[in-house]
Amino acid sequence: MKQANHAWALVLAGGEGSRLRALTTHSSGTAIPKQYCSLTGRYSLLEETIERAWQVVPRDQVCTIVAHQHREWWSEQLGTSLPQNVIVQPRNKGTGIGVLYSLLHISHRDPAARVLLLPADHYVRDEETLGQSLKFAMQRVTATPGTPLLLGVQPDHADPDLGYILPGDRDDFGNRTVARFLEKPNPTVAAQIIDAGGLWNTFIIAASVQTLINMFMQHYAPLVMEMQVLVCRRILAGSGTALWPALFSLYERLPQLDFSRDLLQGREERLRVIDVPACGWNDLGTPARVAATLRGLDRGLDNRACDDPETTRHLSLAAQHAALHPGVARVSAAA
Repeated sequence: MKQANHAWALVLAGGEGSRLRALTTHSSGTAIPKQYCSLTGRYSLLEETIERAWQVVPRDQVCTIVAHQHREWWSEQLGTSLPQNVIVQPRNKGTGIGVLYSLLHISHRDPAARVLLLPADHYVRDEETLGQSLKFAMQRVTATPGTPLLLGVQPDHADPDLGYILPGDRDDFGNRTVARFLEKPNPTVAAQIIDAGGLWNTFIIAASVQTLINMFMQHYAPLVMEMQVLVCRRILAGSGTALWPALFSLYERLPQLDFSRDLLQGREERLRVIDVPACGWNDLGTPARVAATLRGLDRGLDNRACDDPETTRHLSLAAQHAALHPGVARVSAAA
């Protein structure tokens, strides 16, 4: 009998991407959430994230959380995903709600699941280096299933727009503790954090599904139990729409929950962090971060991707940025 593989990935693609709206608004006037756009016009950030997940877990165990109102974009890009792996929520209620709703789906299918949370708005220059760290994190979760592991990238400069993790001592299993989170420090403080061994917080997390659900139960038990009942009913009922009214009603009453702020901060003693070598990682959360990433792209490859109609598949953030900021976006690594 084939041994069960309990490694799963959850791609977080339910956000609105409002901070990049100036770059993601189509000529028709429609604002496209950033995860469905591309840096160069080729593969979207969502597609690149799914490819990243495929390198770590079985393809049929990669789930994606999306918002119902974004169907026109995700329906095509997730066309090869198993229907049960596309988890649709009525609306975006923050990363906390999206993560919980997805975890309950995965837990129902595999109570022993180990889950890798992957935001769909990251750029990574060296995928192999990050991939090795992702695999290592999933191996560590097997050894210490009750401890969520955060991945922190070694910074190559002091960036005031990113969050930082200040690691502490190593525990009995060799994992680094989390001494403190620091969100968007000024440049001077950011440099001091780096000198003290601080890491960029990627919000990439590996943990057992039950450990993460238990974190929600400790503070939002009524919400978890109500949502769990509804998830079970929906899964048992199949992919029909009979329970959509109940789901919409529930989401109308749910609070906005940010997973990092409302679930992780203040609970540092329960968390561990894994150092990821510098790999050209960047969080594409703001136009400034997109510009910084574009400055690091190879100009030749970037031009071909944007100009060749055979490879242009999605709205290009590079082209949009160049139109808004001529001469800024198309700076090569050698410039």
